Amino acid sequence: MKVSILGCYSATPRTITNPTSQVLEINNQMYLIDCGEGTQVQLRKHKIKFSRINQIFISHLHGDHFFGLIGLISTFSLLNRPNDLCIYGPKGIKEIILLQIKLSKSYTKYNLFFHELESDQSELIFEDEKIAVYTIPLKHRVYTNGFLFKEKPGLRRINIEAATEKNIDVCYFNKLKQGSDLKQEDETIIKNESVTFDPLPTQSYAFCSDTVYNEEMIPLIENVDVLYHESTFLEQDIEKCIPTGHSTAIQAATIAKKAKVKNLILGHYSTRYSDINLFKKEADTVFESTFLADDGLVFKF
Repeated sequence: MKVSILGCYSATPRTITNPTSQVLEINNQMYLIDCGEGTQVQLRKHKIKFSRINQIFISHLHGDHFFGLIGLISTFSLLNRPNDLCIYGPKGIKEIILLQIKLSKSYTKYNLFFHELESDQSELIFEDEKIAVYTIPLKHRVYTNGFLFKEKPGLRRINIEAATEKNIDVCYFNKLKQGSDLKQEDETIIKNESVTFDPLPTQSYAFCSDTVYNEEMIPLIENVDVLYHESTFLEQDIEKCIPTGHSTAIQAATIAKKAKVKNLILGHYSTRYSDINLFKKEADTVFESTFLADDGLVFKF
């Protein structure tokens, strides 16, 4: 699993930072999560192929999380994109994007599908043979969802040495990978576990931004491999959290600890702070396996 941070700062623009956007690569598939202003430039800068992005997940309709979307959609069309593009986001995102397309006459040459969200309960919103994506209801100033990406178990792996020893023809390998036992011509049964290894462990990733401290999300993200949780403020400014709908680094770390996640990535820092290392310093007092997001960083787990 790989997480490429394209932007991880809050709304106020600076020349040296970018608003929220990241690419999750899991099970050889890429997913774009949020699309703040300048996302397409960051994708180019970090050599992420546009053609590999077929699903975009938008957490909420604040500009620093989706103002880059219309530009990316338009550029895809300029590049004669052939693939369909699916966008998952709050109700209203379809109206906004289609109005922009209509008034600019920037009609796409590919199919554009919108999956609008409005439930306040966690729900399955995307699924294929490799992965399932669920919403994580968050508490912010507008309707907001985080996203939980869960790998599905893969195929079993052939133990070549054991299979060779039992003279198993390669034509049966696919059946073995699917977990079946093998019946030989003499009616004896070769147990699957005797000639295969377990599938590789599955991984999971939870994206939670923007939100106030919210323990209701804990059952949804329990034991995930990686949690990205916003940490807009340091503890000295905790009184700003409720009015703005944000969290502190310590609050993010507390959620990580209570949810028993394996790793925590902090992000969505307020640009009022000159040193983001202070966020890690505070979070480390609660949860040890904490990492600091920063524009351009790539995390591999």
